Amino acid sequence: MTEGTPSSTRRIRVAVIFGGQSDEHDVSLRSAQTIMDALDPERYDIVPVGITRQGQWVASGDPLKALQSISPMYALGAGQTSSSAEMVAVEVGGSGLPAGLTETVDIVFPALHGPKGEDGTVQGMLELAGVPYIGSGVLGSAVAMDKAVTKNLLAQAGLPQVPWVQVLRRDWERDPEEIEQIIAERLGYPCFVKPANMGSSVGVGKARNPAELHGAMREASRFDRKLVVEQGANAREIELAVLGNDDPIVSVAGEVVPAGEFYDYNAKYIDDDAQLIIPARIDREVLAYMQELAIAAFQALDLAGLARVDFFLEKGTDRVFINEVNTIPGFTSISMYPMLWEASGVPLAELVDRLVQLGVERSRDGHR
Repeated sequence: MTEGTPSSTRRIRVAVIFGGQSDEHDVSLRSAQTIMDALDPERYDIVPVGITRQGQWVASGDPLKALQSISPMYALGAGQTSSSAEMVAVEVGGSGLPAGLTETVDIVFPALHGPKGEDGTVQGMLELAGVPYIGSGVLGSAVAMDKAVTKNLLAQAGLPQVPWVQVLRRDWERDPEEIEQIIAERLGYPCFVKPANMGSSVGVGKARNPAELHGAMREASRFDRKLVVEQGANAREIELAVLGNDDPIVSVAGEVVPAGEFYDYNAKYIDDDAQLIIPARIDREVLAYMQELAIAAFQALDLAGLARVDFFLEKGTDRVFINEVNTIPGFTSISMYPMLWEASGVPLAELVDRLVQLGVERSRDGHR
């Protein structure tokens, strides 16, 4: 890390890390592009650092363009491709980070989604290297990545959730009939099956009957050994954004109205046909309650910097349930997190600036 504390007399060097080995690799590229475009060049020097799907670090040439050139999402038209983009691997230092990175940057902005990026692994590497970074620490990142652990911690904090069960892939494969009976008795249909450690709705399936349950379990099992099965709710999908460290603030609410059965990966990043209503049309008292719950969840999981908290708002009753908590939410041009803050009076450039300052603050406080 560069000597001293970043001052107003020189630009802060921010390394933006993107790509990664998870199935959310392509989304990460889009998030990184948005973040880097938003960082004020008069205040920040940007150091792009890519990670290939195979775990190879790329910091030479144009890492973002290099990874975009081999990205299926960009090939589908989500961005420009460049078949001649340079892919230059870099030497990895003793910390596991690219050699020289720890000495040349002031702070790291992880734009990594999913396992091996959002789950505390990269955060742990940065801690070992003594490099400040933006977002939650090792503990918060790890527990929030695992949906089952998150649900258990939220339950201990007394926060409302829909009924759910955890299923190990091994147990499903050994005796699917027994698991099917447990799900039918405790949850009923419809229900949702999710990999415990994925985001962006990767591997998520809806089951309206036992036959569909088998298909959903097979699909989710491709991504994780541990699965979460949730009771289906006749509910609106509401999302709130949280910003801060020990004294977080909450955005206005946004509602997702999916065109299909639910807000899946294609609806989020490929088809772009879901309707996003910001601010969501909900009662003031209900909004205040959800904002309280969002902060309570943020603090119960010991998070920092940023998070998006997703809710179910039951139709007909207005009962509120916490669905998921995301520590590195999507930062694409159509992602809820930056859009919610824009609607709350915090434009994108100011948002990323605040996140950098929160990362510096967190480092000074020795927060883990």
